[in-house]
Amino acid sequence: MAAAIKLREDFSAGQVRAAARNSKDAAQVRRLLALATILEGGSRSDAARIGGVTLQIVRDWVLRFNAQGPDGLVTRKAPGPDTILDDSHRRALEEIIEAGPIPAVHGVVRWRIIDLVQWLWDEFRLSISKQALGHELRTMGYRKLSARPRHRGQRPEDIAAFKKPFPTRLAQIRKSLPKGTPIELWWQDEARIGQKTQITRRWAKRGTRPVAPRDLRRASAWIFGAICPAEGKGAALVMPRCNSEAMDMHLAEISSQVAPGAHAVILLDQAGWHLSGTLAVPPNITLLPLPPKCPELNPVENVWQFMRENWLSNRIFTSYDNVVDHCCHAWNKLTDQPWRIMSIGLRKWAHGF
Repeated sequence: MAAAIKLREDFSAGQVRAAARNSKDAAQVRRLLALATILEGGSRSDAARIGGVTLQIVRDWVLRFNAQGPDGLVTRKAPGPDTILDDSHRRALEEIIEAGPIPAVHGVVRWRIIDLVQWLWDEFRLSISKQALGHELRTMGYRKLSARPRHRGQRPEDIAAFKKPFPTRLAQIRKSLPKGTPIELWWQDEARIGQKTQITRRWAKRGTRPVAPRDLRRASAWIFGAICPAEGKGAALVMPRCNSEAMDMHLAEISSQVAPGAHAVILLDQAGWHLSGTLAVPPNITLLPLPPKCPELNPVENVWQFMRENWLSNRIFTSYDNVVDHCCHAWNKLTDQPWRIMSIGLRKWAHGF
């Protein structure tokens, strides 16, 4: 047994007990109370009995307390085994993950951990387990996420070119309106909902394959939906077809939801029925087309994803009328939750100026 080490004296027993009362770490409380016994004149054996440990462990507690005070007795997480990867390996991993695999070279279209294990061996002759590499990737901030679809003809510069002058465009629209007219920013899109529903992810025991109902019939309806994220409101119609006549009716429905005296700027894609010269655009609405092939600029796309994943998938629709009923119920459920519309729809580049 090593020689006893003197306990620092700049903390009184009362201060140590007060720190124990304020702590939410049960193990730290036990350690502090044991050392408080020593400060009150008790023996190391008394402290070991109170802490339920050996004298050697009490000595370790004294060393930690002397070095860092009460904070030194907080329960510490075990460091775990040392990694075999260094910073150069991590930089190379980050580069290859961000670049993605080349199918003709790597033989896969997406990286799996087992593929990255093989890549590390091929490049650096490093042998690492899947579990260890998975821990490294999580430490580097990587998670397995669903990819967002991107149109094959999209030009990234179009998105930047639309976002940057957006406040100026909005200011020009405001100048054309009577002074003091408030502007509501709306987003519009359509979604086809039918008997051939999607199957979503679900919780299940590891090693099992969960099942979900799937219908191959083709009765369907279209939801014409629009949201105003800043106000947390929406307007929608469920229609049998997607055409200019349906768009006319939807614009009228949006117009009825715009606040009295306000003007709505509706951002929407460049579908033919959105920009048709035959559209009867209400006087309290201005249509502002988004760049072509850039659906990610429209938050209504995220609304459709949310509704499908939570309310409209993994079910069987018995008929067209049943599809319509479920679409109406889902949209009404959404508009009853204005905070949900705000959470999904607000965009910093459009609302943050």
